[in-house]
Amino acid sequence: MADESVLTERRGAVLLITLNRPEARNAVNVALAEGIAAALDELDDDGDLAAGVLTGAGKGFSAGMDLKAFVTGERPWVGDRGFAGIVMRASRKPLIAAIEGFAVAGGLEIALACDLIVASRGAKLGIPEVKRSLVAAGGALRRLPQRLPDGVAMELALTGDPIDAERAHALGLVNRLAEPGGAIDAALELAAAIAKNGPLALAATKATLLQQSDWTESEFWRHQGELVEPVMRSDDAREGATAFAEKREPVWQGR
Repeated sequence: MADESVLTERRGAVLLITLNRPEARNAVNVALAEGIAAALDELDDDGDLAAGVLTGAGKGFSAGMDLKAFVTGERPWVGDRGFAGIVMRASRKPLIAAIEGFAVAGGLEIALACDLIVASRGAKLGIPEVKRSLVAAGGALRRLPQRLPDGVAMELALTGDPIDAERAHALGLVNRLAEPGGAIDAALELAAAIAKNGPLALAATKATLLQQSDWTESEFWRHQGELVEPVMRSDDAREGATAFAEKREPVWQGR
């Protein structure tokens, strides 16, 4: 329904998740955080879904935490998913942020919790919390230094000034640029390309990429083996090899 804080729509094997508080610049209150968490549960629990796209209704992605709700005592955290129902634990399946207009403060932190970012040209990305004597505590201070040169991440955090999508793309923070109004379509195209692949392989690949940061060399090989071995022994792995040999598209079963 149009009055729901978060909308979901299935586009084949892709779940389109829309933050739906355009009148509040998609600011995060408890209802929106719970809606995001529920949408991620839907994405992970449905075997017919392979990937997700997260976007915002109206003129921008999200302006971050709803400060008006915050001062009244609302805390938009959801269980072990954390702020906005996503920043501490997103989906197991691949998730793409599609940004139009702006993604700032907690809004950028929501996008950073996704695996990939598609943004329209001219969109503004930033963490202006210090301008209000607040701290970007929703993951930006961890994820920005992982995705950007140290000096750039430091400047964004300490000045609070945003960068545009073009510079973010040149620095590797944004994966793909789209023309204004085209971010959702570009993200759905990227998600569809991902969704064609084996679901077990996608899950193991994402888990390895996300978990390896504090593994030693020997731990990497051990933990990767634990994640990969069940995939290599799966029906889907046999189907992938067979489909390649028979020059046809594979039919995945997720087992």
